[in-house]
Amino acid sequence: MPERHPVDDCVHCGFCLPVCPTYLAWGEEMDSPRGRVDLVRALREGTLAPTSNAIVHLDRCLGCMACLAACPSGVRYDLIIEEARGLVERVAPRSRGQRLRRRLLFWLFPYPSRLRVAAFFLWLYRVSGLRFLVRTLGLLRISRLLRQMDGLAPELSLREVTAALPPVTAAQGERRGRVALVAGCVQRAFFPSVNAATIRILSAEGFEVVVPPLQGCCGALSMHSGRLEEARRFTRALVSTLEGAGADFVLVNAAGCGSHLKDLSLLFRDDPDSAERAAAFSRRVKDVTEFLAGQAPRQKRHPLPGKVAYHSPCHLGHAQKVQEQPRALLRQIPGLELVEVPESDQCCGSAGIYNLLEVSAANEIGARKTKNILSTGASYLASANPGCTLHVQRLLREQGVELPAAHPLEILDASLRGAPLPRRKA
Repeated sequence: MPERHPVDDCVHCGFCLPVCPTYLAWGEEMDSPRGRVDLVRALREGTLAPTSNAIVHLDRCLGCMACLAACPSGVRYDLIIEEARGLVERVAPRSRGQRLRRRLLFWLFPYPSRLRVAAFFLWLYRVSGLRFLVRTLGLLRISRLLRQMDGLAPELSLREVTAALPPVTAAQGERRGRVALVAGCVQRAFFPSVNAATIRILSAEGFEVVVPPLQGCCGALSMHSGRLEEARRFTRALVSTLEGAGADFVLVNAAGCGSHLKDLSLLFRDDPDSAERAAAFSRRVKDVTEFLAGQAPRQKRHPLPGKVAYHSPCHLGHAQKVQEQPRALLRQIPGLELVEVPESDQCCGSAGIYNLLEVSAANEIGARKTKNILSTGASYLASANPGCTLHVQRLLREQGVELPAAHPLEILDASLRGAPLPRRKA
């Protein structure tokens, strides 16, 4: 008797439809989770060739995992879409332009050292006046990808570009434990202040923090795009590096990295030599907000008056089911008014590199998110994922709106230090 596959668990009840961003945007059955399940079933049975135009519907999936929480049958859509993307990546033909775009993005984004070099040139591009010239002459019209990347690029200072993380930071006061921090790729290059704030908070709350300097990519980006062997290579290297840190917990402050590292059994399910080790590692992984919310606070929270809207990243809220903890940390801050964004569980359209591969779709979905954010009347945005922050702020700027944004940990760090809310430009 053939082994039951996750696609067989879908009963087509439709509970996934009202939570799926792409179905809400276009009303197309093949752009819903149950429609994509049917596509994957047809691919598996051989009744649909992977060269079919239907593959575009798999590419359009954000991977936001809102359907996981909504499904009463417990369908593992994450398993289904990852397997399908692996198949598509191996055998489906793409245009020369699509291949070139993917090759460029995967040459750059999973490599922290290359991103640091890119961040330096972005700084130089801005301060030299070249960006102003390029925009004035309309040179970005030649490429939609370049326009999107130019709009997403944050305004980093040279100090941020050259910032380095200390390999070990001592705990203040009586030590409560030792934790290892996953520095991330985009986080490390474009949001160094988030890692710095994370380390200061953990140290202030009594934890020794170790940041292994040679850690690379966690493999999440590659896995979510069907590049499974590449993902395994990255993940094995990172796990080996962090295992040697002697930490009680491995902490992550980027939602996509955290959801991936918490469920390594998915990546190594066909590799018995690595599966048990990966599962043991995953059990020690926590999002930093999740970890801190479970600790009795030691340090005084100073007032931070302001109305803050919290954006819940999909891979934190849906995939990791970490919903209340970031909100609880923000509510600890005196004077801070935390407001909920309507349809807060809806994806913003960033989704890793989705907003660079599916530009029109990402912008359309993001427009709904920005409308909901603005409806709150908040003067500040808290977002616990770097990609979400860059994407939402770009869309807001295009509407002529400058809404400061920061990671919840940056806001908490400001409260602990008695400093004003951070005002990062992006």
